[in-house]
Amino acid sequence: MVDEATKRTLAQIPLLKTKAGPRDGELWVERLKEEYQSLIKYVQNNKEADNDWFRLESNKEGTRWFGKCWFIHELLKYEFDVEFDIPVTYPTTAPEIALPELDGKTAKMYRGGKICMTDHFKPLWARNVPKFGISHAMSLGY
Repeated sequence: MVDEATKRTLAQIPLLKTKAGPRDGELWVERLKEEYQSLIKYVQNNKEADNDWFRLESNKEGTRWFGKCWFIHELLKYEFDVEFDIPVTYPTTAPEIALPELDGKTAKMYRGGKICMTDHFKPLWARNVPKFGISHAMSLGY
């Protein structure tokens, strides 16, 4: 299901506690704080492992996320926009991460460049609600 390297990476990302989505007022604010703390730790871990591969930011409400991700192959850097919205039913429903520039270019990309994460990702996410967050989604989608 999930390889050992991915398990090690996930184990180093802080788990979240607050089960709240965008419609949950102050609980959502608390969840966003946890999301940012988890993302900061994940990015720090990536930098320490020389695996820095994305930047994200959100709108004021924390419901729309966007940024850049990149991949270096044979000394060439390929950079792509990354974006996703937080579903109303989050964290029960995982965000659908999209790389719009790759829309339709591979079998793993769907409408709007959304990454196929159904077979392995969704059951894993469902078992880990509300502990998994944006940083976990980015890690599993990588």
